[in-house]
Amino acid sequence: MARVPAAKSTAETTTEGTVTTTATTTALRRTLHRALRRTGKTPGALARYYRARRAQPRPVTELTPQPHPWTRALGLVAVVLLGAWLGLLVVGNVRAPVGPMNTTMTLRPSLTGGTKINVSPLGALELHSHEAPVRLDVNVDQLDPVRAQALVDHPERISGLQDEITQDVEHGTLDLAVRSCAAVVSGATALGLAVYRRPRRALAAGGLALSLLAACGATAYATWNPKSVLEPKFSGLLSSAPSLVGDARSIVTEFDVYQKELARLVTNVTKLYDVTSTLPAYRPDPTTIRVLHVSDIHLNPASWKIIASLVQQYDVNVIVDSGDTMDHGTAAENGFLDPIADLGAPYVWVRGNHDSHATQRYLERMKNVHVLDDGRAVTVAGLRFAGIGDPQFTPDRAIKAAGDPAEELAGARLAAAVSDQRTAGTPVDIAVAHEPAAARGTDGEVPLALAGHLHHASMEVMKYGTRLRVEGSTGGSGLRAVEGKYPDPIEASILYLDRDTRRLQAWDEIKLGGLGLTTAEVSRHLPKENTPGATGSPTRTPSGR
Repeated sequence: MARVPAAKSTAETTTEGTVTTTATTTALRRTLHRALRRTGKTPGALARYYRARRAQPRPVTELTPQPHPWTRALGLVAVVLLGAWLGLLVVGNVRAPVGPMNTTMTLRPSLTGGTKINVSPLGALELHSHEAPVRLDVNVDQLDPVRAQALVDHPERISGLQDEITQDVEHGTLDLAVRSCAAVVSGATALGLAVYRRPRRALAAGGLALSLLAACGATAYATWNPKSVLEPKFSGLLSSAPSLVGDARSIVTEFDVYQKELARLVTNVTKLYDVTSTLPAYRPDPTTIRVLHVSDIHLNPASWKIIASLVQQYDVNVIVDSGDTMDHGTAAENGFLDPIADLGAPYVWVRGNHDSHATQRYLERMKNVHVLDDGRAVTVAGLRFAGIGDPQFTPDRAIKAAGDPAEELAGARLAAAVSDQRTAGTPVDIAVAHEPAAARGTDGEVPLALAGHLHHASMEVMKYGTRLRVEGSTGGSGLRAVEGKYPDPIEASILYLDRDTRRLQAWDEIKLGGLGLTTAEVSRHLPKENTPGATGSPTRTPSGR
């Protein structure tokens, strides 16, 4: 049989447990002493250290608030826009030759789009070429002396420049597009890296900037308007405007007119900007009659100098004044009218509501002045005019103003007189009245009607086909110019009429700084019937009503 070991007694078990506990305690003491020797602290100091730690408040863990997604998105958009703009500003320029000119092209943020050609120090041309949040700026830096002088000496060479200039513009804009893409990506990426310090965010900013520029380019391409070269707006020295903008002429059937007008524009800029030559003389188109329309001078003596300057610069054939030359119509004011005799062109005048019959009689005695009233017609510079004076004289407070009914009655009288002229075989080309309400009465009887009174320029085609031109104040509203925060502008217009058909071909709106500053804005406009591809000017029937 196998022997079974005897069980240990309770005393033996207790003895073994005591020995084990004693050994453990001894080991812990040795470990503690070694720790104290390493830290250099006494047991009391160590106890005080741990008690101080237990007394300290435990830190509370809090979650850091994250920005709202819309806030982060707006911040990214701001970084993209600012970075793209800085990129275009720093490295977005392209130097490109355009015909005989060396130019610098660049893109700039803009709310209206378009193209601006800076011809420093003479002024700037603006073209409504496209609608997009970017504008094309073209700065004329210098000219090639040889090519520029050849073009000035031989204007007939403009025909050979058409294709060359078109190709130069296309190549320049293509190079600018590539450079602009690199500029906006570089600018947005660099700024994104500086702001976020994360490559992924920076690359996202660069990609968004490129997408934004591509969208702007697509919008500009979709809204591209090549006709804008036919209707430029000039801002700068008034003396440069006629030569730079050029003359107007019939372009109805010229389908390649865009290239021709672009080449002509470059030629005009070349002539003006060539410092080796004198300012070129303005040569008006012999097929046009140039009418200077003025109105509401209101005793501003600066107006006569401005009118005389426009007559000389544009080689004006006839001046039409649609009234309110005076302010109170007194005999003491009549001497103000004396400079009219020296303006250099025939003067057609109708009475306004601030002009008295005494004023009218004074003008009737002046040489080269044609006063129109009661439908009287006269032929001046190849055009047939008919007009009527304003039936009201508002400075006379003793007479109650009759308002629009009186004006409409005057318009009916003028329309009847125009109809009688047509029956007699002398059709009227232009009807003149002071109040637009009176001029509207000639709708359907004449191709063109001129008026003023409102101190705000406008052009419209009325219901029965007559075009109504309302002129602004050529006197800048007279003494009223200084009543507001800014002086009212001085406004006038040059009307170009075909010498054969006597129909309106184009008109230039001229706006000068208030009180007759030397800078001006000249905007070219074309009637729809005179745009390329149109069938021609509409013909007037005996009665369009």
